[in-house]
Amino acid sequence: MICAALEMVLRGSPRAVQLEYTKVGGAPLLTNVLRVLERCQSNRMKHAEISTLNISKIVLHLSRCSDLRIQMCRQQGVLDSLIGVTTDQDCRLARINALANLANCQENKVVMYKHEGLVQSIARIAHVDTSDLIRQYAGSALMELASAPDNQVAMANDDAVLGTLVKMTVFEKSTTTREFVITALQNMAFAKENRFRLVSFKDGVLLEALKKALSFDMDAKARRRAAGALTNLVCEETAELMGSQRGLLESLAIASNKDNNPDVQRRASLALTKIANLITVNMECHEALLDALVVASLSKSANSVSGVLRVKARDPENREVMARHPGVIDTLTDICISPGSKVPDRDNAIRAITHLINEDKNRKVLCNKTVLDALVAVGNYQEPLLEEARDSAIRAMERLATEFVNRESMARHPGLLTVVAKAVEREAVMEDTGKESDHGYLAKPLLMSLLVAM
Repeated sequence: MICAALEMVLRGSPRAVQLEYTKVGGAPLLTNVLRVLERCQSNRMKHAEISTLNISKIVLHLSRCSDLRIQMCRQQGVLDSLIGVTTDQDCRLARINALANLANCQENKVVMYKHEGLVQSIARIAHVDTSDLIRQYAGSALMELASAPDNQVAMANDDAVLGTLVKMTVFEKSTTTREFVITALQNMAFAKENRFRLVSFKDGVLLEALKKALSFDMDAKARRRAAGALTNLVCEETAELMGSQRGLLESLAIASNKDNNPDVQRRASLALTKIANLITVNMECHEALLDALVVASLSKSANSVSGVLRVKARDPENREVMARHPGVIDTLTDICISPGSKVPDRDNAIRAITHLINEDKNRKVLCNKTVLDALVAVGNYQEPLLEEARDSAIRAMERLATEFVNRESMARHPGLLTVVAKAVEREAVMEDTGKESDHGYLAKPLLMSLLVAM
C-alpha cells in the first residue's frame, strides 16, 4: 500500500515532484523501494506483482524530472531494476519508458551504454516485444544512446544492435519508431570509423534497408532521416560500394526529383552528389551514376548536378564517356537554355560542355543541333554575372570549328554567326582599350573560318 501511495503521489508534475524529492533528500526513497523490489523478485512477500509494477512506475515518474536523471543513473540498483526480465506488459512499458527518459540526458549516455546488459536488453525488447508503444520507447532509447560520439563506434560493432535497427527500419509498423531507429543509424554514421562497417554490414543489408525507407516509407521524417543517414555514410572507402548497391543511385535520383518533401529532395541530392564526386570512370558503377545524375537534374529543388558534371568533365578520361552517355548532353543543354535555371547552374553547364568539347574525339559528335542551340543561347546571355559563361560559349564554338567538317553546319546554324559577330565587336572594344583576354581574341578568326566554309 505504501508503494501504491507513493506511485500515486509521484504522478504530480515533474517540477513539483523534483522539488519534494530534493527537499526530503530523495536518494533513500529510491534505495528503500529498490529493497522492496528485491524482496518481490525473491518471492519473499505477498502481492509481489502489484508492488513490482508500482515500483517500476515510481522510477518512471522520477525519471521524468530532468534534473534527477544524472543522480538516478548513478544510484546503485536503478539501472539493474530497469533491465530485469518481467512478463507484465505494463511493467515493461514503465521500465523501458524510464530508460528512454534517462538516456535523454547527455551525461548519462556513456554510463548507460557501459552498464552490463543494458543495451542488449533494450535491443531484445525492440526486436521481439509485441507492444507498439514498448518498441517505440526502446527505439527512442537506442536513438539517444547512439547520439553520444563515445558510444557510436561500439554500437556500430555490435551485430545484435545493428541487426535490430535494420529489421525495425524495414518491418516496424509505427512511423515514430521507424524514425527513431533510422535516426540511430544516422547518428552512428557520423563517426568516420563506422562508415565502411555500416555500408558493408551483411553484404549491404543496411544500405538496402535505408534505400527502401527512402523510396517507400510513407512518413516524410523517416525518409528525411534515411537520406541523411546515406549522406553521412559517403566517404572514399564507401563510395564505390554504395554506387554498386543495386538500385541505390536510382533511388537517390528519384527521391531528389520526385519526393513530395523538399527537405528529402535536398538531402537525397546531397547524398548523390557526395557519391558522384568520389566515383571514377574506371568503376563499374560509373554508368549507373551518370543515369542517376540525369534523373536528378530534373528536380525543381536546388541540386548540384550541373556542378558535379562540370567537375567530372574537367578530367580528360571522363570526357568521351560522358559525351556519349544518353542524357548527359541533353541535361547540360537543357540547363543552358532553360530560363528557370539559376545563374550558377547555367555557368556550370556551359563550362561542362566546353570541357567535353576539349576532347578531340568529341568534337564531331558534339557538333549537333542540340549543342549548337545551347551555344547560341549562351552566347546571347545578357546578365552581367554570366559574361564568363558567354565567353565560354565562344571558346566552345572555336574548338568545334577546329574540325573542318563542322564549319559548314555551324555557319548555317540559325543565329550562330550573329552571336560570333557580336563577340567580335566586344573583343574589338577590349582590344582598343588595351584590355587583355585570358584566352586570346578568338571571335574574329572564328567568324572568318565560318564565312569561308559557307
